Amino acid sequence: MIDLIASLYRPITVVSILTGAWVLVMVSVPIVRWVAGAGAERVGIAAGVFAQVAVVIAALASSLAWFTVVIVALIPVLGWASEVLGSKTGVPFGDYHYTEVLQPQVAHVPVLIPLAWLMMMPPAWAVGAVLAPGMPLAQWAIAAAAFTAWDVYLDPLMVEWDFWRWKRGGAYLGIPLVNYVGWFIVAFAITAALALIAAAAGIALFDSIPHAPLILVFLVTWLLQFIGQFVFWGLRTSAIAGFVAMGLFAAAMVVRLGW
Repeated sequence: MIDLIASLYRPITVVSILTGAWVLVMVSVPIVRWVAGAGAERVGIAAGVFAQVAVVIAALASSLAWFTVVIVALIPVLGWASEVLGSKTGVPFGDYHYTEVLQPQVAHVPVLIPLAWLMMMPPAWAVGAVLAPGMPLAQWAIAAAAFTAWDVYLDPLMVEWDFWRWKRGGAYLGIPLVNYVGWFIVAFAITAALALIAAAAGIALFDSIPHAPLILVFLVTWLLQFIGQFVFWGLRTSAIAGFVAMGLFAAAMVVRLGW
């Protein structure tokens, strides 16, 4: 991983500066909570989402130029639509609803949520690109699975902070397993749609995205989520589960890339 960072950020680029700023914001979230009290972490979370989105957009723009606009537009819109459908009907994630904690909201879905889809879906694409080169269906499936693995961390933390609630609970820390099936299906559908749109424009999406900076985002997210939940938030079960879930993809990339 040290070699990856060195190869990416020598010389210093806009992506490297934004990555550093994002990491600093994420590290500051527990400090903000300690200083300002419970609830103040929402400010840090929002800042972290915007900072990570900036990293991802800058990385995509460095390789995809104009098609970055298509990605930045469609992922949040499709993610938001799936969340509206899911929170109103229970399909495909299960029966849940957002609380009023995260604001602002559009159709009772916090605006940060579709941005969170944008900040992690391209890094998941990079995982698929590395692990299944030249195999589109496998790339889409791996990317969707890697994206879903992140929610093994995310959902328990968001429930703990009362950002959303599950009506009937479920097998994994009160979260129904159908939620993860839904995440995979929606992530696969969005990934496939964008890959096909890119192909129609003459762009091989998974070959064209900048693999190294997006993989770094995936790996840093994996590690920071573990540290945050295990050390600071007291969610050790989800910390370990998320570490294993995302770590399977991290380990596969280590083997594949020969790190």
